[in-house]
Formats: sequence, C-alpha cells, structure tokens
Amino acid sequence: MRIFRTTQGIVIESDGQYFLSASNDWDSFLNRDDLFQELKKEIQYLHPDGDLQNLLRNKILAPIVSQEVWASGVTYMRSREARMEESKDSGGGDFYAKVYDAERPELFFKATAARTVGPGAEVLIRRDSKWNVPEPELTLCISSSGEIIGYTIGNDMSSRDIEGENPLYLPQAKSYDASAALGPGILVMEAPISPETEISIQIKRTNQVVFENNIQLNRMKRSLPELASWLFRETSFPNGVFLMTGTGIVPPNEFTLAVGDEVFIRIEGIGELMNVVAMR
Repeated sequence: MRIFRTTQGIVIESDGQYFLSASNDWDSFLNRDDLFQELKKEIQYLHPDGDLQNLLRNKILAPIVSQEVWASGVTYMRSREARMEESKDSGGGDFYAKVYDAERPELFFKATAARTVGPGAEVLIRRDSKWNVPEPELTLCISSSGEIIGYTIGNDMSSRDIEGENPLYLPQAKSYDASAALGPGILVMEAPISPETEISIQIKRTNQVVFENNIQLNRMKRSLPELASWLFRETSFPNGVFLMTGTGIVPPNEFTLAVGDEVFIRIEGIGELMNVVAMR
C-alpha cells in the first residue's frame, strides 16, 4: 500500500484502488507502529474513489508535517570514493574512509519540514556554490518508537565544493532552504523492502538527458535497521522521523546542476519524485 498527503486529505492506494482516509491529522495517522495493519482495517470501511487518482497527478504535498529529516553519509562505496576525492585537497579524505569502515555511521540533521519540498516543487542550489548535485536516496519513515513503518524517495541536495573545502562545512553544504525533497508518497509494507530494489535517477536539461544511473539497495554497506537504531540512540522524535539512507549514485566530477534542470528519481514500488532546480 501507499499513502499520500494531498491538498484534499490523506489518500490510501491499495491494489490500484484509491481511498480518502477519514483522518485529517497527518502526524497521528502516520506515527503508528502497526501502520500496515491499521491501513488494511481502515480501507475495509471506505469506498474506492476513482477521481482520487486524478488528484494525485498534481495535488500531492510532501509527506511531512512535524517530522524532521535526517540523513546518512558514506553508506555506499561510490559515496566513499566521491567524498574522498572532493576532500583530498583539504586533507579531509581520510575521514570518509574511516567512517565507511567504522562501527558508528555518519548521521546528520538534514531539514525541517519547512525546508522540505514535495513532488514537482523547486529544489534549490546555493548562490555561493559552483558544484551542486542531487543525491537519490531511499528514505525511511520511522515511528516515534524507532520502528521502520514505510519508505519514500528522498533527494539530498548537496554542494560538493563547500563540503570538499572542509568537512566541518557539511551543514552548509547540506542544510538550507529547499535542500530536501520527499515523495511522492510512502510505501507501507508488511515485510521489509527487498534488497534487490533499484534506485534510478535521470537529469534532464532542456529536454535532453545529461546524466542517468541506477543502483540496487544491496550495494549499501549498512542495513536499514542498523541506521535507524543508531539514529534513535539518545535522540527522540515525538512525531516520527525521516531518515535518508545515503546514495550510491554520484555524477562525475565535471557535472554540476544548472537552473532549470529536471531531476527524476525513481524507486521500485514507491514511484517517481520529480523536482526542478532553481536558485533564489
């Protein structure tokens, strides 16, 4: 099943049928350890509405209200290599090699709900950066008790030159207005997502593909429960939290995003997240 936050309310999709939930409170609706079972129960008492499918074409909001967005770094070998390369001149390359092999993962705060955008919205590149990339990531939806209750698509926008200049600049390279995108909805499953699941990205510039690639989740070094467990050590999230799990797809060093680029990220079973690149 998938759930969507829309301008008209919460939509539940199950086996190609669409239902409008009786709940209007996204935070309480989402923050349930038994979310899959609760959704199954609820749709038994709802009538499918074919018009809701049309609503999902252009009225979807980011699936976040009071949650925070956190992120994981260097969880794929490709990310480790890219971070070492961009930081070698500052002497920070060894930090990324060490964290890849360390017991403790790299976890960092990414965005508030106000700095997170949904499908079709603009993601921003910084005016003080000249090397910007999107990072396509499977994103966990985690309840306040630490249970993984769903999965969505995340775009962790990153300024590689700022991070590469000094690892201590990571917050500025990662956290700013419209630096995170989530959506289109949340995949809610009875069993964990398959490690064979594929993540793909395509970037278009004036309708021409300028970069595309894909990778499977099984290339990730750390497990999803492991990342969630570390995030909840000494940190609480009363309304749940989203955790981006890192990227295994990094464009070549000569590539940087331009205003007007369209970023398409797709994850099997979840759907496609599209955003347009802008600068303010």
